[in-house]
Amino acid sequence: MKKSFAIIGHPIAHTISPFIHKRLFDISGITASYNIIDVGSEDLHYLIPNLRKLNGYNITIPHKQNIIPFLDFLRGKAKTYNSVNTVKNSEISEGFNTDADGFLNALANENISLSGNIYILGCGGVARTIAFESIDKGCNVTLAVRNCSFNKAEKLVNEIKKYNKKAQINIDIIGSPFKCPVDILINSTPVGMYPDISNTPIDKSLLKSCKVVFDAIYNPFETDLIKMAKSNGSRALGGLSMLVWQAVIAHKIWDDSIYSINDIKQLIEDSKNELKSLRYML
Repeated sequence: MKKSFAIIGHPIAHTISPFIHKRLFDISGITASYNIIDVGSEDLHYLIPNLRKLNGYNITIPHKQNIIPFLDFLRGKAKTYNSVNTVKNSEISEGFNTDADGFLNALANENISLSGNIYILGCGGVARTIAFESIDKGCNVTLAVRNCSFNKAEKLVNEIKKYNKKAQINIDIIGSPFKCPVDILINSTPVGMYPDISNTPIDKSLLKSCKVVFDAIYNPFETDLIKMAKSNGSRALGGLSMLVWQAVIAHKIWDDSIYSINDIKQLIEDSKNELKSLRYML
């Protein structure tokens, strides 16, 4: 019997998640469809009955917390971080978070350790999971946000301090000079994402004190932020490997599928080429 899956978010027209997930289904020998559902926050509740009919689905901006009231249970890190990017449907609807493990696997694949001073640009869903994960690893975390997002960042900081009373976490205004050297700078904002690829979330001069720069954006494969970081001598990594790894973990949740490291590395490379051809066609 053919299974049905999807990804929901807004805007989402240019996602390559269907390419990644269909390839993973092919590798595991599972017959399944995987579709894109573009839905705004105000219409999400209308979609829930149809989402329940799917075997599972992924969630991206802006629904990683919006979806929670419509689920029966949260599991693992989704419960800890109060953020969901993967849902499994059976008799019940269960929410999971594979972003954190996808991020950690992406770093580990490049022999990068999540440690030291972590500077996160933004305070949305991805920033949330990375901040919690960084605190769990004993890192010193700074959330850098715009003035209009300061209250949202304060709320997240209070949640993290409630979760871990020893948490070392602060808030800064994005673009401000760093107060100490940065071991890993993480861009979790959409600034620099296709089609507005000429924008960067911070000025190039600030990157000089960053050892590692991770941009959660995967389209383009190499953002201007990544290019600037490399030109400054920093190690730099884009978000495509994280996207593939979190998809791999989602398939483990859905079907207990297991993939070899060679399959995953090949999929990352193929996804990179798919991005190039997609942007050419658009």
